[in-house]
Amino acid sequence: MSLLASLRTLVSLGGGLRRLLAWRGGAGALADDPRTAELLARAREARAAGRGEEAAALYRHVLDARRGHPGALRGLRELAVEAGRWTEALEVQQRLASAVGAGERAQEAHWLAVILYELGRAALARGDAADALAHFRSAVRAERDFVPAAVALGDAHEALGEHREAVRAWERAAEHAPALPLLARLERYHRQEGRPSRMISLYREALERTPDDLALAVALGRVYFELEMLDEAADQFEKVEVRAPDLPAVHAYLGAVFERRNEAQAAFEEYRRALALGHAFEWPHRCEACGAPSSAWRDRCEQCRRWNTLRPARG
Repeated sequence: MSLLASLRTLVSLGGGLRRLLAWRGGAGALADDPRTAELLARAREARAAGRGEEAAALYRHVLDARRGHPGALRGLRELAVEAGRWTEALEVQQRLASAVGAGERAQEAHWLAVILYELGRAALARGDAADALAHFRSAVRAERDFVPAAVALGDAHEALGEHREAVRAWERAAEHAPALPLLARLERYHRQEGRPSRMISLYREALERTPDDLALAVALGRVYFELEMLDEAADQFEKVEVRAPDLPAVHAYLGAVFERRNEAQAAFEEYRRALALGHAFEWPHRCEACGAPSSAWRDRCEQCRRWNTLRPARG
């Protein structure tokens, strides 16, 4: 073989290898051929029309020709999720995780956490606590910030009487992301154990890490109030009021503080302001994905139906 022919062979092999790596990495370098594009379009139309079985068959036709096609795999996953077929969704998601590139892995890790979390919930519903714990642990490993799974993991341990394991699960998660539902459970545990100082330090430590979090600041004030530390509670709520003057919960708590101090006029004014501002005295939350408000934290937004998107409103 001549030198020129050898070079041409190497170039050809190199180009083929680059295309293969691009496809395996999910980089999208290989454009859909007309047949694949047509099948995907028909699948989307069928799904939009509520013909899920037809859409699934079309996605599988795509995968017959291109086994790791991310679009087809996502279509099958979404159909399984919509139908609550979580075991099927997990199988598809595991295939999808190996088909995408590095830039898409965080998004697919989130979906893996969602599916594992729902599998855990299903296991709890049928009374299989051991299976539920395994799924919740895997969900937390898939996405450390997935608060619903961290909350549920501790709840499952607690339901089994494994209180120390529950606390460890919540503490590990709160160290990474001091979310209100995690801190509320730890607060409840310390209250039951008769550890008021630990209840206070729980929120103080969280505020040191996230000093701009008004929800945590209000929670600390509430703990002071419940422990009859009225001066500390008033000081804490007044600090929050300066930064967020229109929160009903702050004025309601201030009214309660003044009432216990027998400062009737001040209490009346705060209660009046609280009622004028609204009747939602829980800390409001908002969905990061669609912006929908919520009166409290939930594992899933009621508007857009996405998981782990509700965060405390900033006031």
